[in-house]
Amino acid sequence: MTEHLAIWRALNAALRDALAADDRVFVMGEDLTKWATGGGIYGVTKRLADEFGTHRIRDTPISEEAIVAAGVGAAIQGCRPVVEIMYSDFSLLAMDPIVNQAAKTRYMFNGQFQVPLVIRSNGGSGIGKAAQHSQSLETLFAHIPGLEVVLPATPDDAYGLLRTAIQSPNPTIFLEHKALYNVRGPVRREPVPFGKARVACEGSDLTIVATQLMLHRALAVAARAAETGVYLEVIDPRTLYPLDLDTIARSVAKTRRLLIAHEAPRDFGFGAEIAASLTEQCWDHLDAAPVRVAGARTPIPYAEELEREVIPDEDDLVRAIAQLVPTSAGIRTSQS
Repeated sequence: MTEHLAIWRALNAALRDALAADDRVFVMGEDLTKWATGGGIYGVTKRLADEFGTHRIRDTPISEEAIVAAGVGAAIQGCRPVVEIMYSDFSLLAMDPIVNQAAKTRYMFNGQFQVPLVIRSNGGSGIGKAAQHSQSLETLFAHIPGLEVVLPATPDDAYGLLRTAIQSPNPTIFLEHKALYNVRGPVRREPVPFGKARVACEGSDLTIVATQLMLHRALAVAARAAETGVYLEVIDPRTLYPLDLDTIARSVAKTRRLLIAHEAPRDFGFGAEIAASLTEQCWDHLDAAPVRVAGARTPIPYAEELEREVIPDEDDLVRAIAQLVPTSAGIRTSQS
């Protein structure tokens, strides 16, 4: 059965279905039952406490380190906890239980213990949350051995990837994008496998790898480019780790050009990892050096007009495409 849901409702449905299917699943975090009418900062756990009780939808003290550490302990003991961190920026307060405990326990105990823990949070800018509530920290977590890192961009993937995360035996960092919670789309209510990129738009002239908000902007540009006879292939990795390089490599072998777009700062971002890996794998297929479009190396400003300046927009993508595809000069920009 396919439904049309907003991303936050798709996440809510995934949690509901997981809670109903497995008594080991529980959810905990700050203000999950009390914020506004209940449901946490963006409503994802709305009404779940009414259905499953406060012993499975647990409000916690304001201590990210304690919340995640409790989740690690519960996971080791056989539960499947889903921990909500109000903003991904606050996960930095819990880096010891995330990096030194959750990520390493299975390895250090030779597989005697699994840590089936999901840490849900949100990142990204676009709604005026300023420097301490708008960072895109996915590359930090993707760098850590032992962690799975998930970046859903559509309602269907939000549902399917969260169901897979809850079923995974490994600790998973599940990062939503705060500007996309109300994006609507079809939801099949089926698990989506990790490590399998989605070709969101097929094309032949250029491969664009983009995540979350940048994915939606890349798709908008691809639609305009097609009007001019330039066909962009847009790929959503969906998971940064495991990363599906094979799908990207097949696309690059076809288009012979690569552009990577992400919202996090360009310096030392995952765009560099993809560019380097694809250069190594696809050197003979590339007609030009890969190009990255990414955020500025600056904290996210509070002022709306300044926030727009430091995050790539569709016009930035159009300009980057022009570097790689000389025939793309006719693509309309926002000023056209």
